[in-house]
Amino acid sequence: MALALTARRAGPVPAPLRAKRRRDRLTVLAFLAPWLIGLSVFFIYPLVMTLYYSFTRFDLVTAPHWIGLRNYEFFLTKDPKVWQAVRNTAWLVVILVPARMIFGLGVSMVLTTVRRGGGLFRTLFYLPALAPPVAATLAFVFMFNPETGPVNVGLAKIGIQGPLWFNDPAWAKPALVLLGLWGIGDLMIIFLASLLDVPKDQYEAAALDGVRPWQRFRYITFPNIRPVLTFGAVTGVIAALQYFTEASVAATVASGKANVGEGIGTTLGYPDGSTLTYPQWLFVKGFSDYALGYASALAVLLFAVSVIFTVILLRKAQAFTPTEESLR
Repeated sequence: MALALTARRAGPVPAPLRAKRRRDRLTVLAFLAPWLIGLSVFFIYPLVMTLYYSFTRFDLVTAPHWIGLRNYEFFLTKDPKVWQAVRNTAWLVVILVPARMIFGLGVSMVLTTVRRGGGLFRTLFYLPALAPPVAATLAFVFMFNPETGPVNVGLAKIGIQGPLWFNDPAWAKPALVLLGLWGIGDLMIIFLASLLDVPKDQYEAAALDGVRPWQRFRYITFPNIRPVLTFGAVTGVIAALQYFTEASVAATVASGKANVGEGIGTTLGYPDGSTLTYPQWLFVKGFSDYALGYASALAVLLFAVSVIFTVILLRKAQAFTPTEESLR
C-alpha cells in the first residue's frame, strides 16, 4: 500500500530517465550477447533437437519419423547390451569417483606437510594429469601387459603371479581405476589449494586445546574444504558418466587392434563387455548403426541422470552441517 501511494505521488517516470534505463538494459544485453548466442547455439538448440530426435526414427539420411516413446521402450526392454553398459558405468561412478577423491585428498594432505622439496613433489604428482588420455592409456596397457609388462615382471620377481589386467574381465575395470589414480594431479592440485587456504589460527587453537588429528580434520579441515570436495564429487560423477576414451583405447589395444576407429565395433567392451560404457554404446548406436533417434534417447537419459546426480550432491552438501560437539 505504501509503495503504491509513493508511486502515485511520484507520478510517471520522466522520459529522459526511461531512455537512460533503456540504454542501460541494451548495454547489459550487448555485453551478454556473446554468451547468450553461444548458449543458444551450442547448448539450448542441440538440447532441444536431441530431445525432439529422441521421439523419432532418424538415420541421418531420411527425414525424422515420429514414433513417440518407442526408443525409450526399446531401451528398457529390447536393447541387449545397454544394461551391461549401464552396470559398468555405475561401477565406475561408485568405485572410481570415491577412489580418486580419497587418493587425491590423501596425497594433497601429505604434500602440505612436506618441508623440503615440496614444489618438486607437487610437480611430479601433477605431471601425469598433463598426459593426453590416449597416450596415457596406451602406456598403461603396455605397462600392464600380462607377459612383458614391467608390472607383472616386477611381481614375478617377488613370487607373485600377476593377473591378466586389461585382458581379464575381472581386472579390466580395476586397471582403469589405477589409470585414474595415476592421473590424479588435476584433482590433487585443487584439494591442495583448498587445504593451504584453511586458516592457520584454527589449527593453532586446536593444538593448544590438545585436539587429536582426526578431530582436527573432522571439525576444522573438512568444514573448510567441503565446497571443494563437493566440486570434486560433482565433476567426478559427470566425468564418470561420460567415461569413453580410456575404456575404448584400452579395449582396442589390449585386444590387439592397432586402429581405434577400426576396432570400435569389433573390440567394444573387450574383454567380454567388461569395459563397455554407456557413452561408448551411445556412440556405436549413433555413428556405427546410424540409429540417431535411439542414440538421442540415450543422450537424453544420460543428461537427465547427470542432472539428478548433480542436484542430489549439491543438496546433500548444503544440508550437511557438522555437529557442534566439544573438542576433547
